[in-house]
Amino acid sequence: MAHEILIVDDEDDIRQLIAGILEDEGYETRQAANSADAFSAIAARQPSLIILDVWLRDSEHDGLQMLEVIRRDNPTQQVVMISGHGTVDMAVSATKMGAYDFISKPFKTDVLLHTVGRAVEEARLRRENVELQAQAVDRIDDLVGESPVIAQLRQTIGKVAPTDSRVLLTGPPGAGKGVVARLLHSRSARKDSRFVVLNCAGLKPESLETALFGAEPEDGGPRRIGVLEEAHTGTLLLDEVADMPLETQGKIARVLQKKNFVRLGGDTEVEVDVRVLAATNRDLREEIEAGRFREDLFYRLNVVPVTVPALQARRPDIPELAQHLMERLCRAKGRPASLLAEDALAALQAYEWPGNVWELINVIERLLLNAPAGAEVRSDAVSAAIGQGTPDLMRWDKAPDVMNQPLREAREAFEREYLFFHLTRFSGNISRTAEFVGMDRAALHRKLKLLGVQNAVRSRKAAS
Repeated sequence: MAHEILIVDDEDDIRQLIAGILEDEGYETRQAANSADAFSAIAARQPSLIILDVWLRDSEHDGLQMLEVIRRDNPTQQVVMISGHGTVDMAVSATKMGAYDFISKPFKTDVLLHTVGRAVEEARLRRENVELQAQAVDRIDDLVGESPVIAQLRQTIGKVAPTDSRVLLTGPPGAGKGVVARLLHSRSARKDSRFVVLNCAGLKPESLETALFGAEPEDGGPRRIGVLEEAHTGTLLLDEVADMPLETQGKIARVLQKKNFVRLGGDTEVEVDVRVLAATNRDLREEIEAGRFREDLFYRLNVVPVTVPALQARRPDIPELAQHLMERLCRAKGRPASLLAEDALAALQAYEWPGNVWELINVIERLLLNAPAGAEVRSDAVSAAIGQGTPDLMRWDKAPDVMNQPLREAREAFEREYLFFHLTRFSGNISRTAEFVGMDRAALHRKLKLLGVQNAVRSRKAAS
């Protein structure tokens, strides 16, 4: 999506000249001849960059006065000052007030384009740096694994990302809905624009609406820019959308239909072009039945439904995902990479993961905190990191009972736990379990039936 530049100059031919140069390079432009028109244009939508003349005839404010107001209302706004009568003192004053640069007229085309390009790129890098710091806790920026459900999800993302359709992401907490949303953005035509996230949970209606729509200045304070405006030409993720108050749901539904809104305390309509994604771990149809979610908003958001699977549903991915997380965390902490031993990977694969990928991240971080740098991590460390939920065979807290049984019963008890562990690890796949434990498939079937292991696995799956 193209960056939008507001050109403020009292000479029509200068505005047209700058606009023509910039539009030839793929930028979008708007124009204003005086401070009133410029402030109206900014109120209608915050531009990526403002090119502002110092001297403005028939204008209430000159360029430097406007610069002061612009930077007060939005301290991150990039402004390039231009003037045909510029002096060194004027340039110094402008940069001290927050201007990105100062260009004297008449200017050369390459100088203008170079300055505009640098200003836009610096603003982009600054935003990305802030976003990356906020995302640092995610620690995952792609889908890791080749299980059938992840392969299907990856295929869906490839089809949906370029379409610009709205997407409703559902799945349990911690499954990776935010990761999928970022992938949809990064593989779309909007990838060079912003990806903005608003978590709707825990915000009071007034705070949520200010965050969404922004607010006009009060008592000389700055203008608040809302996430809808921040995400113009980009993507907005409404996380935990089911927690949005009903009144706000109605306002968002109208924005999705009309593509404009009014900031709180204002009367100017702000037009935006935003791709909206939404995420929730609740069943929105049940929320509609309970009167907690608007049906019209549901149908506007649920253009393309995408389900992000629980970690349990993708057990084959756990070894690769766990090692990937281990390597990323080691790099982030500047320490030698630690490897997860086969028995550690088996323990991770057999665990139920009620907290999904986020719980796995926490366990890997605990393993790193307790393991010597570069050391191989074994299953006993995994058991300690997981705690009470560790698979029984890895903790083997039944050992005293088994030791007090006759050999036949003790052997059956061990075999039952052992086969249950590996059958769970391989998601009930008999062929993979047989291959790992070194048994013929038919013989394993008979053994499982004799020990009642298959029924236990089915019961566990039904309960989860």
